[in-house]
Amino acid sequence: MRKHPSLFWFVCAVKIFISFALSAFAEVKLPAIFSDHMVLEGGEHVPVWGWAKPEEKVTVEISGQKLATKADAKGDWRVQLEPLTSGEQLTLTVRGENSIVVNDVLAGEVWLGSGQSNMRLEVSRANNFEAEKAAANFPKIRMFTVAKKAIMTPTNDCVGHWVICDSNTVGAFSAALYFFGRELHQQLKAPVGLINSSFGGTYIQSWMSMDAQKRDKALQPFVNNFEKSIATPFDETAADAELKKAMAEWQIHAAKNKAEGKGEPRKPVKRTDPRMDQNSPANLFNGMIAPLIPYRIKGVVWYQGEQNAGSQATALADLYRIQLPTLIHDWRVRWNEGDLPFAWVQLPGIGKRPDGFQTESGFELVREGMLETLSLPATGMAVAIDIGEPDNIHPKDKQDIGHRLAVWALAQVYHLDIPFSGPIFAGCETNVTKIKIHFTHTDGGLVCHGEALKSFGIAGADKIWHAAETRIEGDAVVVSSKEVPLPVAVRYGWAKDPECNLYNGAGLPASPFRTDRWP
Repeated sequence: MRKHPSLFWFVCAVKIFISFALSAFAEVKLPAIFSDHMVLEGGEHVPVWGWAKPEEKVTVEISGQKLATKADAKGDWRVQLEPLTSGEQLTLTVRGENSIVVNDVLAGEVWLGSGQSNMRLEVSRANNFEAEKAAANFPKIRMFTVAKKAIMTPTNDCVGHWVICDSNTVGAFSAALYFFGRELHQQLKAPVGLINSSFGGTYIQSWMSMDAQKRDKALQPFVNNFEKSIATPFDETAADAELKKAMAEWQIHAAKNKAEGKGEPRKPVKRTDPRMDQNSPANLFNGMIAPLIPYRIKGVVWYQGEQNAGSQATALADLYRIQLPTLIHDWRVRWNEGDLPFAWVQLPGIGKRPDGFQTESGFELVREGMLETLSLPATGMAVAIDIGEPDNIHPKDKQDIGHRLAVWALAQVYHLDIPFSGPIFAGCETNVTKIKIHFTHTDGGLVCHGEALKSFGIAGADKIWHAAETRIEGDAVVVSSKEVPLPVAVRYGWAKDPECNLYNGAGLPASPFRTDRWP
C-alpha cells in the first residue's frame, strides 16, 4: 500500500527534528563563567563542570593536566583540577563529541562581590573618574558581571562574560569591587578575577536561599508572605490600572511641588509579578548566586543593607542581625567552604538627623547587626560611617571603601602584618559619674580628627540622652556629662548620619555602637 505523501514528509520532518535535537543536546557545554579571559583560583583544587549527553565521555585539559569523566544520567559532569600556579596564563580545553577552547585563562585570586546598588555602582560614577580611567591599565584584573535575573527556582547558568581591565572598559566595572581588587593586585602581584553579582534596590532576603529562610522561625514571615502572594495568578490588567491611577495622582503632586518650588516626587512604578520580582525571598539567590556555585573563590565582599535599613518598621531592620549571619552560613555550606572569608561594608551615613540619640532608624540597627556579625569566624567589616553623603545614598568615594575591604583581606586572608580594622567597642566600666569605653583595633592609639570627639551620647536610668564630654585615655574613651550624674549607657554614632571623628593610628574609623539595649 502506497504511503500518503503528506504523512511521509511529516515522518521525515519529525526524524530530522529529533536528530537535530539529539545532536544539539550532545554538545558539551560550559557555564558562562567558564569563558575567555577568565581567572581561576590559584593554588587550590578547582572544579570545572558543565553538561553533555547522558553517559557522554568528557575530557578536560589545562596546564599539562588531562582529566576524564563521564556525564551522568541527567547530562551533568564535573572534574576537579589540581592546584594551578598563580600567575600562569593558560588555555582550557574541554572535549566530548565536540570541543570547547577557552583562551587567555589566568590563575590568580578570585573574589565575589555582591549586594545592591552601592556594589553595582560603576567606576564611571565614582570620584575622580577621568584620573581613574587614565590609570586603568591592568590586563591581569578581569571582571565578570552577572546579568540581573530574579527567578523562583535555582538556575544552573547565568549571562555574562569576562572583561579585561583597561581605560576603555573600567568605567563599567563595579567601583567598590574594582578598587578592592586593584589593591590586592598591586600588593600581591597576582592576577585578580572579580565576579560582580549585584542588583540595586534589593533586600537581603532576596539573596538568601529559600531553604535557609525556612529553617529560621524569625524569617518565616518573609516566606509566608511570599507564598500568599503567589497563591493566585498575577493580574497584569489590575497592575496596569493601579499604575495608571497612581500616575494621575503623581502628576497632581508633581505640578503642586513645582509651583511651590519643591523637588519632584518619586514616580510610581508598576507592581510586578512576585514570581519574577527581585525583592521576593530567594529570587536573586536563585538567578544570580546559584549559577556561580561551586566556582572556586577566595572569598566574598558584600555591600547591601540600605533597602532593609530604609524599611518603615525598624523591627524588620533589626532582623538584619539574624539575616546576615544566616546568609553567610548558607553560602559557606553551598560552596563547601566552612571558613570562606566574608567581609562587608557597614552602611555609611545618609540624611542629617537633628534629634541625635533620641530616636533610631533602620540604619542604626542594620549597622549594629553588621557589627555583631563580626562574631562569626573569618569575617570582616569596612566601617564607612565617615564617608557618606547627606543627600546621596550612593556616596562617590568608593576608593576608600575598596581600600578598607582590601586591608582586611590582605591582613586576614593573605596574612600581611597590617592594621585592618578601625576601633571596635570591646566593653565598658562605670565609675560613678563616668563611663570608660574600651576598644580593640586601636593600632597606633585612638585619635580624634578635630578639636573634640563628636557623636558620643550618654544617658542615665531615665533614658534621656545628652551630648557627652569625652577624653581619650590610651585605648579607651572616658565619657561623662554634668547633666547625667549617674550614667548607665553610652552611644556613639547612633544616628542615621552622625558626625563621627574617632579613628585609630592607622586612619581607620571607629564603628558606631551602643552599650544599652533600650527600644
